[in-house]
Amino acid sequence: MHRGLFILLLFISPLLQAGEVFRWTDEKNTVHYSDQPPPASAKQSTRIKGGGNVIDVDKESYEARIARDKNPVVLFANACGPICDQARDHLNKRGIPFSVKDPSKEPEIALELKKLVGSLEVPVIVVGKTHQKGFEPSSWDSLLDTAGYPKTPLIPSRTKPNQ
Repeated sequence: MHRGLFILLLFISPLLQAGEVFRWTDEKNTVHYSDQPPPASAKQSTRIKGGGNVIDVDKESYEARIARDKNPVVLFANACGPICDQARDHLNKRGIPFSVKDPSKEPEIALELKKLVGSLEVPVIVVGKTHQKGFEPSSWDSLLDTAGYPKTPLIPSRTKPNQ
């Protein structure tokens, strides 16, 4: 009888362990782990999903997820050259989840952009209900900071070493 119970526990234990764990840093830079979401005062936070013997760490922080839900980021851009490339790179390096709309490919998107900023100039960033025409890193960062996005990515982007 005990052997059957042991085997049953052996099979269901990974299911019992597969929960959510939150990791966050408080104002004193102390790292905490909990099964409860972090407090609003937490500096950096992540959600860790356990799956038996495997742990998946979200690449998006808790703060970024909340900011994305409240203030999604849309980048109006096309193949406009270095300025559009710099705009995309800036968002990627900061770890900002965003969608891209290319006004040169769909008339509906071109009309949406013209209504938004009065022209078809790109790049344009939209953060929630706020937008800015042209790429200016400090202004974009200010919009993103105000919307609650973290200043640094949870997992830093890989950069190519200098050659």
